[in-house]
Amino acid sequence: MPATAPTFVRDVLGRMIAGDGDQLPVSALPCDGVYPTATSQWEKRNIALEIPVWEPDLCIQCGKCALVCPHAVIRMKVYEPAELAGAPAEFLSVDARFKELPGQKFSLQVAPEDCTGCGLCVEACPVKDKRQVGRKAINMADQPPIREREARNWEFFRQLPDIERSRLNVGTIKNSQLMIPLFEFSGACAGCGETPYIKLVTQLFGDRSLIANATGCSSIYGGNLPTTPYAVDQSGRGPAWANSLFEDNAEFGLGMRLALDKQNEQARELLARLADAVGADLANELLAADQHNDAGISAQRARVARLKEVLSAAQPAGNPEIALLLSLADTLVRKDVWIIGGDGWAYDIGFGGLDHVLASGRNVNILVLDTEVYSNTGGQSSKSTPLGAVAKFAAKGKATPKKDLGLLAMAYGNVYVARIAMGADDQQTLKALIDAESYDGPSLVIAYSHCIAHGIDMRKGLEQQKLGVQSGHWLLYRFDPRLAEAGKHPLVIDSKAPSVPLEQYVYNETRYRMLLQSDEHRSEELIRQAKQGVKERWEHYQELAAEPHHNGKP
Repeated sequence: MPATAPTFVRDVLGRMIAGDGDQLPVSALPCDGVYPTATSQWEKRNIALEIPVWEPDLCIQCGKCALVCPHAVIRMKVYEPAELAGAPAEFLSVDARFKELPGQKFSLQVAPEDCTGCGLCVEACPVKDKRQVGRKAINMADQPPIREREARNWEFFRQLPDIERSRLNVGTIKNSQLMIPLFEFSGACAGCGETPYIKLVTQLFGDRSLIANATGCSSIYGGNLPTTPYAVDQSGRGPAWANSLFEDNAEFGLGMRLALDKQNEQARELLARLADAVGADLANELLAADQHNDAGISAQRARVARLKEVLSAAQPAGNPEIALLLSLADTLVRKDVWIIGGDGWAYDIGFGGLDHVLASGRNVNILVLDTEVYSNTGGQSSKSTPLGAVAKFAAKGKATPKKDLGLLAMAYGNVYVARIAMGADDQQTLKALIDAESYDGPSLVIAYSHCIAHGIDMRKGLEQQKLGVQSGHWLLYRFDPRLAEAGKHPLVIDSKAPSVPLEQYVYNETRYRMLLQSDEHRSEELIRQAKQGVKERWEHYQELAAEPHHNGKP
């Protein structure tokens, strides 16, 4: 544990990391169970024998390597040339290629002691050196010889200023990756398919998010002691995170939304009553603030800061309403609620609660990290497990099709629904998350998450996602009720008709191959049924997207 770590991190969490947690007195632990965030940065695991190295002469600054990195160890920054004063001699930079940011410098940097060496970044890099076969803009290299050098570069890189959010349109991949990830260095498996989605959510909305996390992989790597990967930006803002159980996490997140809404309502009532004490202009600006984008939210934060100054100065007057408004002032700034969990929670044990939350009409965002199996608890079959896949409780291959959670949610008509796969279409993934967050109502985003439980080479996880879409196993779409209000069809299918045989996708994975080896006849029969299901599902969704709609319902 570095000497520069905060006292609590060094003296309490550090002892846990060292295996001496049982020696800590109870009095050393937080009495309310609330632990600080941004602590995973202090736990240097050094588990990778190879790490990615940047080649500035080839890089097109597209951001794809940073986007797919499961542990947020690859970062991009654009900054003023003067910031390079005092940089280590080996620190790399080039002229930035961002039209919104002329005359700036660009650096891409890897955290060498936090990288897991999964190689997804190299697979995602679209740039190839025509002069040298196999060389890309980012390549794997032995870690030990360059560890100290890159650690110095990383420390310098981290102190460079982050770009102001309101200066960029984050609707493009390269711009989104200039946003600081507020989920970093988790203990997830190398090459994890879930964590890039969470990381992207925190880059886009993390400075204002409350997260309700269902028990599962995402709670183990997301909030398991001793350290926490949820982080803060240079202003000290970041997600607030809490874990609940399979059976009630959706309701847990809904409770967060109801509490925030009630607090906001009370703050607005108090502000209207105390307008004379606050100042009519400031009160009106706070009440009428447009917070649909980062610039509006930033402006509202500045107003709330002024409000707190006024209220603090007025508090000696002894008015209890002033004290109450002061305690509620931050709720005047827009907050997002994200309800996150896996398919075991969303499709199975927590489905009743999830359905209840979707039906509530409340403004919550639900992110389902769909690995199609109970990954964290040992690989049991879930209602998301596909036809023909082997899992615990489906040792002879699952005999029933995958539940269509998205179609069930669309039936409400007022729920935003999207199905995404970062490896198949990263821009569609980005758009769906932005659309979901901006929708004033319930949103459900189902994310294809390749998993070690699938029995694949995790370095090829993005390619497997792409094959899943190309084979028709995983449809990409967005169902946006706002389109219906504009007279358009709410369902947009973003993937093309199946173009590769289903076998080309499924037999890359052990969960399908093992049945082929043990019972070839049954395997072939189940895959035949699965192929028929792919055909019927594609035709059904084509019909839904073409049919007339009424009140948003297909």
